[in-house]
Amino acid sequence: MKAMSFDETGGPEVLHLVDVPQPHAGPGQIRIAVRAAGVNPVDWKIRNGSTLRTLPVPLPHIPGMEAAGVVDEVGADVEGVAVGDEVFGAAQNASAEYAVLDEWAPKPPELTWAQAGGLAMVVETAARGLDLLGLSAGQTLLVNGAAGGVGLAAVQLAQARGARVIGTASRDNQEYLRSLGAAATDYGPGLVERVGPLAPDGVDAALAVSGEGAIPDLIALTGSPDRVVSIGDVTAANHGVTFTTGAEGRAFYSLREAAKLAAAGRLTMPVARALPLAELGEAHRISEAGHVRGKLVVVLD
Repeated sequence: MKAMSFDETGGPEVLHLVDVPQPHAGPGQIRIAVRAAGVNPVDWKIRNGSTLRTLPVPLPHIPGMEAAGVVDEVGADVEGVAVGDEVFGAAQNASAEYAVLDEWAPKPPELTWAQAGGLAMVVETAARGLDLLGLSAGQTLLVNGAAGGVGLAAVQLAQARGARVIGTASRDNQEYLRSLGAAATDYGPGLVERVGPLAPDGVDAALAVSGEGAIPDLIALTGSPDRVVSIGDVTAANHGVTFTTGAEGRAFYSLREAAKLAAAGRLTMPVARALPLAELGEAHRISEAGHVRGKLVVVLD
């Protein structure tokens, strides 16, 4: 099968198209003919070697942790899914013509292949953050960095759970957040003063999706480090804030929650760019540059 791979760590140029044997579904797994695979920041962090200590991978390596496609092989002890079903989920080595899924949900027809291909990891990450915060109906959540994939998933999942959401984003993305029903404001210095008028009853919880710098303001707004969870700011622990990596447990139950919400028109995921598999390196470049609304994906015929 065709796949994108790298033999050494480095820039996007180390990615190249290769022919490799097809993987097969083991017990509890399914295999799909990939129609779209998502690109996440962790993919290029693995590729450039910055995660070698925390997330080592053997080389050569096929990147990609999420995909959508058509089931063509079902492993032992798997029930409720059959060859020919359309699914999305958490994958192994997803930037390829075939990929093995460990966790999955039915793909709603309301989502395109590109949208579904970039959904699994952002939904799981967002749901894990909300769970760690103990978010409940009637509370106000601040999402710092709300226009990327994880941020948009958090906004929509939180609203579906009955929370009121305020999201920070660049000016270009704020109107989109408002179209989803969230309040929106700028990120960066002065956050406490800007959020105050948007949350007259206070902020109950905050999810730090974007990079470093906002944690002190999020603590000030919520009143306690215990009310803040970080996904993107690795300095969180310095402030007594939980930094979640998934090592404490995953929230893959949320894939089916997201599928149901998408089918009901209550969750979507914009696709910033959909590129051919062979242009995965370009997708990595765009992701590294940041400020992507929604998801980047590679698509296969």
